[in-house]
Amino acid sequence: MSGKRSGVLELAVLGLLHESPMHGYELRKQLNTLLGMFRAFSYGTLYPCLKQLLNQGLITEDDQEEAPPGTLQSKRAKIVYKLTAEGKEHLQKLLSEAGPAAWEDEGFGVHFAFFGQTRADVRLRILEGRRSRLEERLEHVRTAFTRTRERVDSYTLELQNHGLESVEREVRWLNELIGREHAQAADRRSEPRHDATKGNDLDAPS
Repeated sequence: MSGKRSGVLELAVLGLLHESPMHGYELRKQLNTLLGMFRAFSYGTLYPCLKQLLNQGLITEDDQEEAPPGTLQSKRAKIVYKLTAEGKEHLQKLLSEAGPAAWEDEGFGVHFAFFGQTRADVRLRILEGRRSRLEERLEHVRTAFTRTRERVDSYTLELQNHGLESVEREVRWLNELIGREHAQAADRRSEPRHDATKGNDLDAPS
């Protein structure tokens, strides 16, 4: 697994375990359903990541016993993974990163999935970085589309047009999200500051 994908998987695992402890199968299922980009990942891919996080002290594993449903057989152990205090701290560090790795196709979806746990300023930097990257891609696609449209068949032309429309759609979506983030930031700035020691608003007229 590449370094980029390994980092993305680490963020996804820590983010999901922050929401709730899980056993391996449940964790893989959450990765498959919530983060579609991991749809092709197997537990064999996930296990080395879990082992590394265990060795780093970022997660722990507990054995929970359960009886097979509808049987009288002896109980079997099921390992449940939990986030440690160090893991929570490391997750916050990962969620504060807003560089190019968070904008690219490999990492953007995972970072976006955990925007609810991410600071507003970091969310905005990631969204603006993603938009900038897609605008570069859009320019490249438009140039290629113009250069090749006379030399390709109608199906290839439709495929290129579909790619162009997909990027344009995402840019419009990002513009909406960025506008919403700016509006929410403006609302927060306009809220009266409260002086807890005096019990009054610092911005209120005297």
